[in-house]
Amino acid sequence: MKQSFVGEKVMLRAVEPGDVELLYVWENDPTIWHLGSLSAPLSRFVLDQYVMNANDDIYASRQIRFMIEKVTKGRPAGAIGTIDLFDFDPKNMRAGIGILIQQEERGKGYALESLHLLLEYCFQTIGMHTVYAGIPENNLPSIRLFERAGFIQSGMRKEWLKSGNQWINELFYQKLKD
Repeated sequence: MKQSFVGEKVMLRAVEPGDVELLYVWENDPTIWHLGSLSAPLSRFVLDQYVMNANDDIYASRQIRFMIEKVTKGRPAGAIGTIDLFDFDPKNMRAGIGILIQQEERGKGYALESLHLLLEYCFQTIGMHTVYAGIPENNLPSIRLFERAGFIQSGMRKEWLKSGNQWINELFYQKLKD
């Protein structure tokens, strides 16, 4: 597998042991737990074990995570987020996508370029047919991001996500291989 994918603004690379501190901050931010399945903090030990045992073979682990690193003057300039493929289904050649860009780096085009690089990996490198994302209906920046990347809303899950004391609909977006 290719170890990094380089664009103009970002590169996607494998997770390294030095990323644990950033992952610790991001994974333990309760303001974003409603976007995933976490409901309690993760320890550094758990994250160390994850990084040390991360398998870059999506066929074996059914998931893969890349660090999103900002590129300045053609050189890596620090991790600003992560992008994941999860629930990989090799029979039907599909997987879900999740992306996180740290707050102060949002709105600068990093997420869109990262998504394009990951789609290139999905469709050209491993031959996937479909990628999808579940997005809370009130997350307008993510909806715009995925629509700009060519994803089409193909469904909605009613009251799918709990945020505080309220239930939020999740919009289902997908992109098929061209």
